[in-house]
Parts: sequence; C-alpha cells; structure tokens
Amino acid sequence: MLRSSLLSELPWIDHGFGTRTDVVSQDGMARLKQIHSAVVLGAGGAGVAGDGDALVTAQTGVPVSIRTADCYPILLADPRNFAVAAVHAGWRGTLAGIAAEGVRAMVALGARPASIRAALGPSIGLCCFEVNAALAENFARQIPDANVHTRPGRLSKAFLDLRSIVRTQLEREGLESASIVNAGPCTRCANDRYFSRRGAAASGLFTTSGLQMSFIGFAK
Repeated sequence: MLRSSLLSELPWIDHGFGTRTDVVSQDGMARLKQIHSAVVLGAGGAGVAGDGDALVTAQTGVPVSIRTADCYPILLADPRNFAVAAVHAGWRGTLAGIAAEGVRAMVALGARPASIRAALGPSIGLCCFEVNAALAENFARQIPDANVHTRPGRLSKAFLDLRSIVRTQLEREGLESASIVNAGPCTRCANDRYFSRRGAAASGLFTTSGLQMSFIGFAK
C-alpha cells in the first residue's frame, strides 16, 4: 500500500493508494458506483453511497474509497476542520471539474481550502496518455491552460498531462501549491505494480486488467 508523505504527517488520518498486490477490502468503507462525472456524494456510513465520482465526509469511522486504473485517485484532507474526500478523476471527470467539486463539497462541511492537503496517486502520466486530436482540442477549448503536448512526426500525436490540469484546478479552488503532492508513478509505465487499462491493452491482456483501491478516513 502506497502512502503519501504529506498525508502521513497527519497522525489522525489513515489513507493509502493500492497496488496490484494489495488485497484491501472495502467492507466497512463508503464507496461509489463510479460513472466518470462531476458528482460528489456525502458518506454517512459504509456501503455504496450511490452514483458519482467523489465521496466526502466529516465523520469518524467512515473511510471513503474509490477504485482506479489509469484514472487519477485524489485524496484530500483538512487537518484543521476535519473533512476528507476521495476523488476519482478520469479525463471525463477532469473536463467536468470533479476535483474542484470535491473541494467545494469539503468546504460545505466546514473545510477551508488553504488548509486542505491533496495527494495525487498513481495514474497515467503525460508520457503515456496519448489522445486523439478531437479530445485534445476539446480540452484546449474548455480548459484554456490545459497541458496538451504535440509530438512531431509523420503522424502527429497529442498527449494530455492530466496531473498538471488537476493540480491547476485544485489551486484555483484555493489550495496552496505546496499542499498538493504527487504520490506514485505512471500506471502504464509501472504496469507490473499497478493496474493499467492502456498497459493491459497494449500487451493484449485487456480482459485481465483490474482496479486498485484508494481510501482515506480518520484513524481510530
């Protein structure tokens, strides 16, 4: 189980980003039916909270969890006002602003953006997230400062830096730059340690790809 050094500074927070080999049950945790949206739900207890892509809570004893492969798992904690969130951010959710919505939901529970710490877990990196021209143009149009890279060649290729885009979205909600950290590698590059849909497809093993679980909550 991978842990963020930034969140590990908070002794009252329990958290982790799963790997291929971590067998961690979601029993006793709040979870979602993930739909690649900007929907944030509050977690009042263990079990499926509903359809959405982020869970927030200010309750002890209710860890919030998500599952990802190449999408971004984002864990958020406000150590002063005691609220946490787990966010699933794929490209669709990022376009819709799921990271920002997660922060706003925490604020509604009493959190202050300047106090929130964020860890961006293992996910597909700029090195491997190749997209078609239409999607690249869509990002550039909807998110003017989106980090879209074009690599020259006989067939030009576009690559998205979702990590950079999510970081910018969090900063615009008031998080301090120093309070946003990266945790873990590109999942496709490290496909031996992390599930990656693109990595599995490239190796011809798409049907064997799984999901790793990430969670955060108040330590008992």
